[in-house]
Amino acid sequence: MKKRKITSAFLALGLSASLLFQIPVSAEEADQATAGTVSTISTNSISGWPQASDISSEAAVVMENSTNTILYSKNADEVLFPGSTVKIMTCLLALENTQLTDQVTMTATGVSGVTDGGASISSQVDEVFTVEQCLYAIMVASANDIALQIAEHVGGSVDGFVQQMNARAQELGCTNTVFTNPTGLPDDNQHTTAHDMALIMQAAIQNESFRTIAAATSYTIPATNMAAARNLTSKFTMTDTGSTGFYEGCIGGKEGYTEASGSTLVCAAQRGGMTLISVVLKGASGQTAPDAASILNYGFDQFTTLSLGDSDFSIISGGDVVVPAGTTADSLTTEDTQNGDEIDRTYLFNGTAVGSAVLEVAQSEDTASVQTGEQNMQAAKDYSENHTEVPYFVIAGVFLLLLILLIWRMVKVIKA
Repeated sequence: MKKRKITSAFLALGLSASLLFQIPVSAEEADQATAGTVSTISTNSISGWPQASDISSEAAVVMENSTNTILYSKNADEVLFPGSTVKIMTCLLALENTQLTDQVTMTATGVSGVTDGGASISSQVDEVFTVEQCLYAIMVASANDIALQIAEHVGGSVDGFVQQMNARAQELGCTNTVFTNPTGLPDDNQHTTAHDMALIMQAAIQNESFRTIAAATSYTIPATNMAAARNLTSKFTMTDTGSTGFYEGCIGGKEGYTEASGSTLVCAAQRGGMTLISVVLKGASGQTAPDAASILNYGFDQFTTLSLGDSDFSIISGGDVVVPAGTTADSLTTEDTQNGDEIDRTYLFNGTAVGSAVLEVAQSEDTASVQTGEQNMQAAKDYSENHTEVPYFVIAGVFLLLLILLIWRMVKVIKA
């Protein structure tokens, strides 16, 4: 009986000890599990970079417009469906290849191309619009019938226009983008990345007409030859001052949704002289605008622009860098590449490109010559200081004595 009591006591003691040490062990395992988790926000791994919070959308990027500096990157190179943001490229090509006053006549290509209740302005065959009216219809009302008709008008056919879209994407540096239609409607072969869409938006906002059209929250197409006036209203909330989704400084954008792409959004915003481009892909419906606003705030709050050209007169162009707030020029390193009579310089913050500049080679050579001359002058000065002046007096005295003897000899010759 006594032995049983002792055994029970030891069992109770062991159970108590296991319960006592159970929580610390679990906490340690949890810490290890957390430490082993790799963040999808790749910019957070840059040494000295401001740490950004995650967002719900699968992929996103914030890029500074003038330097191409990537401030925020979450799965930025993941291949995804673009949805209606494709229409940014559609409008860009139209602006680059037409005049706003050109007339576009609707054909079956546009009118019959809208199926399954897709967005349209119910255009009719032989109805005539201007290019400007068409672009407002595409960006404000996301009109697929007009996007198809613009494609035929510019490219001769939709297929011809799509070829132009892909060629332009390559020119802009897109590496994982394939377009198959100008509308963004689902297609298994049509895809892009957040980074590629940022490059496309960057090109688009260089066009003043695009900025005006992309910022519009509403537009009225006057009566045409076949229909009364149409009042169009945008669902893009970030430029709508009356919406809870309004973002101060937003200069325009495009949002879309399909079951395949999820919610997608591309926009640009400007504050304090800095222009940022934000792209959010594969988000939940109604969540992409808050996600875009969140990472834009991160960009504007955590980064600043330094103009290195103000102190380096050899810079021909560029010289601006975008760096974490509080960073000085001394914290940057450079990489130079000779390009003919110029030098292409890249500025790096802990190995990450934050800006570039083009420098004069001649200026660099002149600087080297000046430095060499200064070194020679210093060497001569050091030589003079380290050598006595006595030998120079001896040489001068010998020379004077020889001169006197020569004169004396000449006088004797003359007298003789």
